[in-house]
Amino acid sequence: MPVPVTLPRQAWGEPHAPRRALLVHGLGSNGALMWLYGTALAGLGWHATAVDLRGHGTAPRALDYTIAAYAADVAATTPDAATPDAADDTARPWDLVIGHSLGGAAATVAAAAHPDWTRRLVLIDPGIRLADGDRSVVRDSQTRAFDDPTEAAVRAEHPLWHPNDVELKALAARQASRWGVEQTSDQNTAWDVTADAARLSVATHVIASDPEVYSIFTGDLVRDVLANPHITMSVVAGAGHSPHRDKPADTLRHLMEVLA
Repeated sequence: MPVPVTLPRQAWGEPHAPRRALLVHGLGSNGALMWLYGTALAGLGWHATAVDLRGHGTAPRALDYTIAAYAADVAATTPDAATPDAADDTARPWDLVIGHSLGGAAATVAAAAHPDWTRRLVLIDPGIRLADGDRSVVRDSQTRAFDDPTEAAVRAEHPLWHPNDVELKALAARQASRWGVEQTSDQNTAWDVTADAARLSVATHVIASDPEVYSIFTGDLVRDVLANPHITMSVVAGAGHSPHRDKPADTLRHLMEVLA
């Protein structure tokens, strides 16, 4: 079993809020890039915590970059105590975990192995199973990001993104371990956590990207994952792999419908 590392956190909302959420970013990103979810949940009275995954942001570097290692890290990440004198309160589950892409795969594995870790799971275009073509697209995207980690490059590729996303995506490329990101691909030669998705017993909703734009959650994979009756799905029309950056208002609408 992989040995977990302690992941750095940042948070939005009142620390003693009754509902607590964990936000888990995708490959080559960082916790700050989950700001849209954090601010939206805080506005609804939640306390939302985002983490930097191993090898990303300011998180510890490591040798193990398997999905199992990422999952061990997030499974070991629990809510802070609601009050300073409630030491055992950290044993309570998250009320919600949102995971994007790689973060969705890690959260799926963690929730399948630890059913009491979260009460609800939302997966944003999750990396449940990657075909060879998807792996090539991911590698090419990461190579471009590392070769030119500037805001100008991000803005040129994504002219409609919010300035926060442009700023933070460039920062994430400068912060991340290029070797660690490359190893994430190399060490997961069979990128497939569909068996873990089949074992999920918590209410899970997939917010997928539009296959007409680009999505890694599409085709036969949808059929296989939705065979689990605990899992539902919706699609953000017109959005690519990062719907919260491409179509933020629509993505939040999907999330609010799930939480309602």
